[in-house]
Amino acid sequence: CSCSEELQSSENVFITYLQIIVKQTAVCEVIKHFKWHMPSFTLSSYRMFQVMRFAVQEINNSSLILPNVSLGYEIFDHCSDKFNFQAILNMISRNGSIQVLRCVNEYLSKVIAVAGPFRSMESMTVAPMFAMNLIPMVNYGSSSSVLSDKWKYPSFLRTTASNKDLIHLIILIIQHFNWNWVAFVSSGDENSQNGLQLFKSKLKDTKICLAYAKELNEMSDHYEILQQLEGLSIEVIIVFAGQSSAVAFIKSAIKHNIHSKVWIAGDSWSLNKNLPRLSGIKAIGTIIGITETVMPLPGFKDFVYLSQTQRNNRPSTCEQTPSRQTCNQACDLCSDVSPEEIIGENPSYSFATYSAIYAMAHALHNLLLCDIKGCSDNVTVYVDTCSSNIPKSLALIWSWSPLCCYNSLHSSGKVPVARCSPECSEGFAKKIDGLHQCCFQCNVCPGMTYVNYTDDPYSCIDCRKTEWSKPGSTFCTQRSVEYILFTDPIAITLMFSTGVLLALTLAIVILFALNYDKPVVKSAGGPMCFLLLGCLSASSISVFFFFGKPTVTNCVLRYFLFLLFYTVCLGCFAVRSFQIVCIFKMATKFPKIHSWWVKHNGQWWLIAIVFVLQLLLLTTVFTASPPTPVNDMTSYRDQIILKCAMTRTVIMFLLLTIVLVSLCFIFSYMGKDLPKNYNESKAITLYLLFLILTWITFCTASILYHGKYLQLFNAMSVLSSSYSILFCYFLPKCYIIIFQPQKNTQQHFQGIIQRYTQNISSK
Repeated sequence: CSCSEELQSSENVFITYLQIIVKQTAVCEVIKHFKWHMPSFTLSSYRMFQVMRFAVQEINNSSLILPNVSLGYEIFDHCSDKFNFQAILNMISRNGSIQVLRCVNEYLSKVIAVAGPFRSMESMTVAPMFAMNLIPMVNYGSSSSVLSDKWKYPSFLRTTASNKDLIHLIILIIQHFNWNWVAFVSSGDENSQNGLQLFKSKLKDTKICLAYAKELNEMSDHYEILQQLEGLSIEVIIVFAGQSSAVAFIKSAIKHNIHSKVWIAGDSWSLNKNLPRLSGIKAIGTIIGITETVMPLPGFKDFVYLSQTQRNNRPSTCEQTPSRQTCNQACDLCSDVSPEEIIGENPSYSFATYSAIYAMAHALHNLLLCDIKGCSDNVTVYVDTCSSNIPKSLALIWSWSPLCCYNSLHSSGKVPVARCSPECSEGFAKKIDGLHQCCFQCNVCPGMTYVNYTDDPYSCIDCRKTEWSKPGSTFCTQRSVEYILFTDPIAITLMFSTGVLLALTLAIVILFALNYDKPVVKSAGGPMCFLLLGCLSASSISVFFFFGKPTVTNCVLRYFLFLLFYTVCLGCFAVRSFQIVCIFKMATKFPKIHSWWVKHNGQWWLIAIVFVLQLLLLTTVFTASPPTPVNDMTSYRDQIILKCAMTRTVIMFLLLTIVLVSLCFIFSYMGKDLPKNYNESKAITLYLLFLILTWITFCTASILYHGKYLQLFNAMSVLSSSYSILFCYFLPKCYIIIFQPQKNTQQHFQGIIQRYTQNISSK
């Protein structure tokens, strides 16, 4: 083997191309280099170069991969595109010319594969030229996702993660710590710009907001950028830039006293060995680095120390290289690098470089039909330019450890907060404040609404009519349906009381029937008493229809029975009050009117008119607009009250009732000076007072309370109205019949009337 040029290693970034040339059973190692005159020297690139050499030496010394084949390589420093094309064209040329092939069954390539270059833009520049003849490029450092396009770069492979994976991991870290207000600082190279584009596209499906994006270049004012970050209250800064740009930016942050930020480092500078040694680096905050897992390379340390010893005795030019030795370290600036510096340098891409060389070796192992005895002598390596796939010899998957990260935590150990707005408390909806969805105000959702943070955290959603919620809710609760059950204790008590009333009414009917000819029964109204007691019983039966789930039937019956038959009761009392006044006053002052009233049974005509009139009113109104069951959803937010709704026409029934009650009072007042022992007007007046008090109480309760127990109050009012008739009017007469029979005689009543008549005459 011989070298065509001297190897110089004065590049800013050291990039290697690996040619594997098969020549019968031996592989020649030839090194070429293109020089970019720069005063700096990149130690990390030089370490990758040493890893490449180490991998080649391991493979050549192995009896398992390529037993009787030696690998050779030709290396170039890709420091400038314009100085590289001569070498690239030389690689892909054949006999001094380049053939553009469409479809050839057999094509013997000058090179089998290429390792590198390092940067994405450099790979994108040269990859189409190698892809022309489908010469495989196994890359160890270019992470741009653009290179994953097999239509443009069909022969490009890599042993490093793409930007797609790196950005995905960055987003996972941001989501893990519940951050949503971040900045993305990149540099002008294609790899950084590709990372920015991927980051923006990935944000569409997340709740992360890109608050600030900036591209670093040689003219960037770092202080201005840092001030802008402070002004936007950005706590998380993704620095996805080249190593030199990123390091300069971090140094500026230290210089300008930036504190307590979170810095997410891209893989280009995440394992930089110099930054952790800088004074004040801890003050800038938390640093999270993204890198591939650093894999150990057993034997590499000894290889570097041994290479150092051999380098001191190696000729400085290729022409002086002894037979079977290489000149791959004929580098002017390499003599100043110690083994310790190489070993301690950033190991980020070491395993990717190592893997790239081994991927090629394993492909050759398969293609040359190698086994433990050796490799075949009769195999010529072709590149299949007709296939749209990668050549079979390189169609393998190299397994490497997943991406990982490291971090430098705050001394407090607390997770930094990076949000434009603090998260809303439970039950508060977000209202976007500005352009970003991460900046918002929190407004509590009112009652009967809720906020669903999964579907729409920005709106308060109305509950269904059958649901309710408190202010500040995240869900709605089903309303309870309320009505009085027959098994309710109060309902049972009222129904029992109604049964007692019916029993007492029946007992009074029997008692009055047995004493029908006695003065007390006659003075109470005689046959009218039985009508009164019958209507009283019929009206009290309506109590049973106030319980259970309301239906049209029980809504009608609860009001129809009471309003019809209780109105007849009031008509009876109005007639009875008028009769009492007639007996004691009209008989003496207006004898003709009294005679006409008695002769034509005026009391029965009046009661009949009241009954018919009320019946017509009820029938007409209940037919046109009957009371119906309704769901009261407005009185209580957590309940649906089932009740019977009365229309406004109920006032028609009340007008007749009010007229009858008024007549009773007028006639009772007219009889205020009647005999003390025969003053039924006072009993009727007392009954009316109880009646009015009962319904005033119910009306007050219905205004103040709208729950299900309002139906109980209604039933109690009906029952109270019935009991007031019983206690105020009938029971005193029953008491006289049973316990004071001496007052239940004709002589006693005549004596009372005579004395009253004499008193009236004397006046």
